[in-house]
Amino acid sequence: MATIFSKIAAGDIPSYKVAENDRFYAFLDINPLVKGHTLVIPKHEVDYLFDLEDEEFAGLHLFAKSVASAIEKVIPCKRIGVAVMGLEVPHAHIHLIPINKESDMIISNPKLALSNEEFATIADSIKSVWENNKTDL
Repeated sequence: MATIFSKIAAGDIPSYKVAENDRFYAFLDINPLVKGHTLVIPKHEVDYLFDLEDEEFAGLHLFAKSVASAIEKVIPCKRIGVAVMGLEVPHAHIHLIPINKESDMIISNPKLALSNEEFATIADSIKSVWENNKTDL
């Protein structure tokens, strides 16, 4: 049975997409720690990040790097934090979290409550930057 992330990448479940190519998909976390908190997944469903084949593992990280670069241009932050936990959904994924201090990365922090309009505005802004710069990223 397909994971929720596979269904999102296939378009069966709506998401706030920020980037996509033939192998990877990035979308806003609907329970974000901060504005711009993004999840990056391979479209190929694999439960554990380290079970990805080397080429796909490297490709996922390069794709995440390009998404992080776009996020930094939209969300004021000192860095983009990276977290891989992978227990909540059995589909390999990377969290990209705009941070200004280390405590912004504490996954148990209260989540933001954003409106659909806020999510859409953030996603559209990141997506626009990513699409305009993906050859440079």
